Amino acid sequence: MEKTEIDSYIKAGGIAKEVKKFALDLIKPGMKLIDIAESIDAKIIELGGNFAFPVNLSLNEYAAHYTPASGDETIAEGILKVDIGIAVDGFIADTALSIDLTEDGKFKDMMELNKKVLQAASEVVRPNMEVRDIGNACQDTLDKWNLENDSQFSIISGLCGHSLGKDKIHAGLTISNCRNDNNKILNDMAFAIEPFVTTGIGEIHEGAPGGIYVLKSDTNIRDRDAREVLKFIKETFRTRPFCMRWLEKENFGRLKFILNILVKQGILYEYPILVEKSKAPVSQFENTFVVANDEVKVTTEL
Repeated sequence: MEKTEIDSYIKAGGIAKEVKKFALDLIKPGMKLIDIAESIDAKIIELGGNFAFPVNLSLNEYAAHYTPASGDETIAEGILKVDIGIAVDGFIADTALSIDLTEDGKFKDMMELNKKVLQAASEVVRPNMEVRDIGNACQDTLDKWNLENDSQFSIISGLCGHSLGKDKIHAGLTISNCRNDNNKILNDMAFAIEPFVTTGIGEIHEGAPGGIYVLKSDTNIRDRDAREVLKFIKETFRTRPFCMRWLEKENFGRLKFILNILVKQGILYEYPILVEKSKAPVSQFENTFVVANDEVKVTTEL
């Protein structure tokens, strides 16, 4: 990995840390998710970052892939996952935290366990390690907690960490948070570790569309307005996910119609919300790691 790449990953991580601090100070029960998203968007730009993907603001049984659009009246309540992506020169910091918005701290234990699971995974990261070491550390920590506390928390098996690449949030390598036999070597690369913990069965299903899009095909389209929107998407976001509220700031018209057409034609893909199958609440914590030159850097850890 070139020094310029490492420097960009570290700069992106530094911005991500500041955005996490900002989010923790900002978010209060009863706030509209759209207000939170727009404030976080503005903070990223203020700090000199670019968007790696729209901030995910996923409540309760929603594990991931929800971002609000203009006019969204959804309010922050229960447990909120805030998943933040920062790009610097295309190189990405991916990080997440959970916020308990209940008056009685209902999700304190789940979040504490989730942090311990991420910490255990972080402690085994080293040059030339095997992918399975991460999942095994996560599972060992969860099992020990459940045994000592007579609890039944689960790690969501279908949600995994992943390698990062230039303009690629998922660069090809999957990093399970559960016990596994993957002996792929991790070295000279950037990746995210993101365990999700739940009181439910630990499985997810795909729900309604979540407002996050990504370019999938370079096919032409007849509609003139749609061509202009598609040109902007290609030039601005490349292979990074995006959302409608960013396009609205460019004063494009007919956006809902255009995005629906582009999705139907397979030019864009809209991510579905990922929902815990038993509708149990979910927590998430995540950090980005760079392993290069026999060193490990955790770029997003507060």
